[in-house]
Amino acid sequence: MSINYLKKAAKTPETETSTAQQVVTEMLANIERNGESAVKEYAVKLDKWSGDIVMSESAINKILADVPDSVKRDIDFAVKQVFDFALAQKKSISDFSTTLHPGVTAGQKVLPVNVVGCYAPSGRYAHIASAYMTVATAKAAGVKNIIACSSPFRGGGIHPYVLYAFKAAGADVIMTLGGVQAIASMAYGLFTGKPADVVVGPGNKFVAEAKRSLFGKVGIDVFAGPSEIAVIADESADPKIVASDLVGQAEHGHESPAWLFTTSEKLAKEVMELVPQMIDVLPPTAKDAAACAWRDYGEVIVCSTREELAKVSDQYASEHLEVHATDLDWWLSNLTCYGSLFLGEETTVAFGDKTSGPNHVLPTKGAARYSGGLSVHKFMKTLTWQKMTREGSKEMALVTARISRLEGMEAHARTADDRLEKYFPNEIFDLGSPVEV
Repeated sequence: MSINYLKKAAKTPETETSTAQQVVTEMLANIERNGESAVKEYAVKLDKWSGDIVMSESAINKILADVPDSVKRDIDFAVKQVFDFALAQKKSISDFSTTLHPGVTAGQKVLPVNVVGCYAPSGRYAHIASAYMTVATAKAAGVKNIIACSSPFRGGGIHPYVLYAFKAAGADVIMTLGGVQAIASMAYGLFTGKPADVVVGPGNKFVAEAKRSLFGKVGIDVFAGPSEIAVIADESADPKIVASDLVGQAEHGHESPAWLFTTSEKLAKEVMELVPQMIDVLPPTAKDAAACAWRDYGEVIVCSTREELAKVSDQYASEHLEVHATDLDWWLSNLTCYGSLFLGEETTVAFGDKTSGPNHVLPTKGAARYSGGLSVHKFMKTLTWQKMTREGSKEMALVTARISRLEGMEAHARTADDRLEKYFPNEIFDLGSPVEV
């Protein structure tokens, strides 16, 4: 396999993980021990917020009164896109029942979880899209209690546009909380008395670590890290558009990888020349983030064939994967590991991040090898059930008794024996021989 690195990352997404683990472990232990008082202390210490945690309806309405109608229209449009896509996802799974054996009926029932916690960060940027991506999807699933959190934005309360996005998407409770303390509060049911069954939403390495640490106590969307992008490009690609898309995702943060996989060394070199130029003319916050991300995490790989590109791409299993190449159907058929796939120059990641419909909360750090992104299914439980007639249970009991005894599980076997004795008292059965364990 011919792979040539024209640019190799100095760091990996795992580089900064260990420091976050220690901080988060201490914070979660403190919050579990001291509850709401600990959360309020962190809110003051980390976010300079001493106001109300749970927003009242009057406080929400007062802030939303100043949101321009044009902003509301754009957010409403995006909310509908996300909600409609999630509804279509919901229709892909359904209740059913089937007869597996005469007298033996089994099935599944699909139900939403009862309480969901949705987080939208507001640190470097006001993540309006994250607010409706999470809440609208939970709403489409039929979740009855949706609790939303976002951090104070630059010294004030929740950013007004993030607040509107939460409300427009259908949040039932909105709390002014950020970071680890927000994730913990939703998981433990602090301030609401309703512990979340599932907690979702993107965030920095501390938020990601808090979700990872709490997984098991609550469900989470994905094991997430810094945002990633990979672009697959052949000689037909436009180097300016490719470079623009790499920079577009690198601005997420200092630790956001941006990778280019291409069969064209000429294109690769042109992109490598353009990326720093594009970063240099960004506003200060975006420039700082993108420059660090490209310097430390950017990679450019040249391969000989598209088959090699596909193999490399699957190994990286990037969060966002764009394809700027001919024969898009081939790529759709052959790529297997990605959070979300964007086919063709016309379909940039930014459209998926903000507006197009499929969710932008996606797996990172290689988790796309075994996991997809946030979907309506994350908020739904596929529950199974079964029902038998006495005649139908006969064969089940015989096989169960024998297998249980082969395993040495005599009590299991006797639950089958007792039914056979009750339902078929005049029959003799081969129930297997007890095994001493």
